[in-house]
Amino acid sequence: MTPGSVERVLAPGKLVIAGEYAVVDGAPALVLAIDRGVQCDVMTRDGPLAIQTPDGDDRFVRPALEGQPGRFRFGTWNPVELPGKPGFGGSAAACVAACVAAGRPAGDAFDIHRTVQGSGSGVDVAAAVHGGMIRFQAGAVRAVPVVHPIVIYSGQSARTGPRVQQYRAWADRGAFREQSAALVDRFHTDPVRMLAEAGALLSAMAASAGVAYRTPGLDRIAALARDHGGAAKPSGAGGGDCAVALFDDPDAGAAFASACAAAGLPPILVSPADGARRVAAGPDSTAR
Repeated sequence: MTPGSVERVLAPGKLVIAGEYAVVDGAPALVLAIDRGVQCDVMTRDGPLAIQTPDGDDRFVRPALEGQPGRFRFGTWNPVELPGKPGFGGSAAACVAACVAAGRPAGDAFDIHRTVQGSGSGVDVAAAVHGGMIRFQAGAVRAVPVVHPIVIYSGQSARTGPRVQQYRAWADRGAFREQSAALVDRFHTDPVRMLAEAGALLSAMAASAGVAYRTPGLDRIAALARDHGGAAKPSGAGGGDCAVALFDDPDAGAAFASACAAAGLPPILVSPADGARRVAAGPDSTAR
């Protein structure tokens, strides 16, 4: 490293396109890695271990870095200005970035993240490790054709953990799991229609299981997508965060995004991203 420069690791965030909730029971899910994630700047490679995170919480990165000399600074890669977090899997991306920065296999993040979080399917870690769009099932990963969703922020953040716990207490998970798996396996035959069916399936599950899934913002996004000839659903556990929308007609998608913005539901520009990686050292700059 030269004076004034840093080593940098980038780890992508994720958007779950289909298969949420059922993935914790071993069903498949489709997840897209996006260029909104976590970066880790390695400021020095000597001296005692020092970790800097935006909020001081280093639970998901310290286990990967223990025993490492040097100063590691974590921040948001491609941050967006929102009133809350968009739900892009930041803790998983941070954990993967820490593993890569420490010279450990990125796959070590699966065990670290699950231990710290206490549960989880690993789908968000898999997105950060592998990049692109993948079919994830019980730890097995297969690349699938990439879809390019329009991403809309619902206006509020949401916590995944309590919703997953409520789902796990639901007695009818078996039938839901099979329906979700079948939908994921048919997804690429007609992505717009399958996205709509995935949203309907998840809404029905949530109503039966007592999961706080729908919000006025998410419902408005879905309605605007239908009005413009497409489909939209929450990405992830629902209750807020972001929605993903798909359209066969790009012009209709652009009109939908404009309508969402006019309704106070901001679109977030994202692109598919590669898996976690080191990038060339560059000038020191403070990440947000």
